[in-house]
Amino acid sequence: MAEYINLTAENIDKEHLCCAISDKKHQYGVNLKKEWLKQRIDEGHIFRKLNANGKIFIEYAPLESAWTPVKGNNFTYIYCLWVAGSYKGSGYGGELLEYAIEDSRKQGKNGVCVISSKKKKPFLSEKKFFLKYGFEPVDSIGDYELLALSFNHEVPEFCSNARSMETDSKDITIFYSLQCPYIAHSITQLQEYSEESNIKIHFEKIDSLEKAKSVPCIFNNWAVFKDGKFLTNTILNKNMAKKLFG
Repeated sequence: MAEYINLTAENIDKEHLCCAISDKKHQYGVNLKKEWLKQRIDEGHIFRKLNANGKIFIEYAPLESAWTPVKGNNFTYIYCLWVAGSYKGSGYGGELLEYAIEDSRKQGKNGVCVISSKKKKPFLSEKKFFLKYGFEPVDSIGDYELLALSFNHEVPEFCSNARSMETDSKDITIFYSLQCPYIAHSITQLQEYSEESNIKIHFEKIDSLEKAKSVPCIFNNWAVFKDGKFLTNTILNKNMAKKLFG
């Protein structure tokens, strides 16, 4: 029987965050993520992981307090479900998802939802996996989809502001939050790229629930705009920025 751990206020400082478990350059981001999580736990935010030295976890929260431009009545929102490396194919992803679904039922939720895409994209949950568990597309913005498993036929939807996928600024603009350990290092990389290339990048920090609900695009924790148009949700490094921005 697999052993899982839920992060709590009591154990979060001593437990690793498995999404950035082995890379020292992301340690600062891990610390920021833990501070962000400490503020979310009382809101019902769950970070559940396999008790192993690997990247096997699920992270979810009540939709009303989830930092994403999605709205609905009494749903659970899944930020991330990740099983990596040699742990793939061992059933851990299904066990984690089933836990979240059962937990939501016990709490009297109306269902569970997650952002995915019509074609697989980095940093988003894979659509095919969720369809196996009864999730269905209930809303979409371009290639991005909101999947939901409804317990009573009620469904969530993207906030109206998210449908814009545009900003007034023509500068490269990046909306970000500190809920992913990879983001802090990415920002450092892009700031270096900006200085070296003399290309201006504007960073828009999402540091409140209100801001997260009102972003003008699809948003899980990162969104890149160029020339006022949404470009990607992929967290970038310096080399990726060179290819995208010249």
